Amino acid sequence: MARYTGPVTKKARALGEPIFGYDKAYEKRKYKPGQHGNSRRRRQRSDYALQLNEKQKAKYTYGLLERQFRRFFKLASRKKGVTGEVLLQYLEARLDNVVFRMGIAPTRRAARQLVTHKHVVVNGVVSNIPSMILKPGDVVSVRKKSQHLDVIQENVHSKSDIRKYGWLEFSPDKMEGKFLEFPEREAIPENINEQLIVELYSK
Repeated sequence: MARYTGPVTKKARALGEPIFGYDKAYEKRKYKPGQHGNSRRRRQRSDYALQLNEKQKAKYTYGLLERQFRRFFKLASRKKGVTGEVLLQYLEARLDNVVFRMGIAPTRRAARQLVTHKHVVVNGVVSNIPSMILKPGDVVSVRKKSQHLDVIQENVHSKSDIRKYGWLEFSPDKMEGKFLEFPEREAIPENINEQLIVELYSK
């Protein structure tokens, strides 16, 4: 399945956000990549450039390619409600994102790998589709024979705050959690201006 496999720090610097999580290299150089680096003269960006930047930021944050992201936007535009908020709700409901939010994996990339390698079970059935959109009430767990894996053990039993999300519940002992509901916009921690994405696709 297609995915972005390029340099993550360079992409984060280009978008101006640590979209792949904490990155020591990004923290040292919080300016655009390129030969002239921080000395480049800054120009005022056009509305289109701002809109495109927000779309790219959301796309790379959740690990989607252009066609996938457009499909999610079309799904959101057909549903009642504010299109931008619905879009983020759908992205949060992706299986790989939920595995990451529950703390089973340290990053979305790692969560995607766990899903594609069939380490994750949804409602008692092994699923290897990272883009699967969960519904409220769906139960997500680690496959029995995969629960001993070091990468899973380390994350599930860490004392991280990663599982403090009101729309999810997770039991480290059972390695099982539930997707309770689609989150409200204010509960989603990502620094994304979804209205700019809607404006971009509305042209």
